[in-house]
Order: sequence, then C-alpha cells, then structure tokens
Amino acid sequence: MKFIIHLLVDSFAVWLVSAILPGVSVKSFSTAIWVAILLGIINATLGWVLKILAFPFNWLTLGLVNFIISVLMIMLVDKLVKGFEIKNFWWAVVFAILISIVNNIVYWIF
Repeated sequence: MKFIIHLLVDSFAVWLVSAILPGVSVKSFSTAIWVAILLGIINATLGWVLKILAFPFNWLTLGLVNFIISVLMIMLVDKLVKGFEIKNFWWAVVFAILISIVNNIVYWIF
C-alpha cells in the first residue's frame, strides 16, 4: 500500500511540475505514472551504481554530482517514455529541483 501511495505522489509531482514548466510536457496522468515508475526503477538500479562509482567526486563537490546524476536519469526517462518530453538539460535541472520540492511538501503534509 505504501508503494502505491509513493507512486501516486510521485506521479502527481511529475504531472504538476510539467503543468508549471513550459519546457516539460506530459501527455496524460497515465504517462506521469509511467514516468514515476521508470524514474524509480532507473534511480534504484543505474542511478545507484553511478552514485557509488562517483562517490569520491560527490564528496569533493558536496553532493552536486548526485544531483547531476539525477538530472541525467530524468533525461534518460525522457528518451524512454513517449508522451514525456524535456526540451534540454536546463529544463531537466529545473524539473528535478521542482519535483524534489513538490515531493517534500506533499510528504510533509501527509
């Protein structure tokens, strides 16, 4: 049950942020669900491996490398999901920041 709640919150965040940002588009809420699922899977597998390998650089940059890896994972999901489009790297950066803010606000409320 907790997984479904997290999935719906993440999907809502993807949908809301895409409605706010002109450089990001999501075709429908079902597309936002697929984006949330793929982001979770990719961050749990490929993202985790990359963060382990980049640990020394992450330590030197005070976490900036982890953030860049997260942005690259979002751009990868953009290439995999039809109906989800991010115009460029900088829109992906803003998207990652706003997704994090929306998720933290929703989790704080509930």
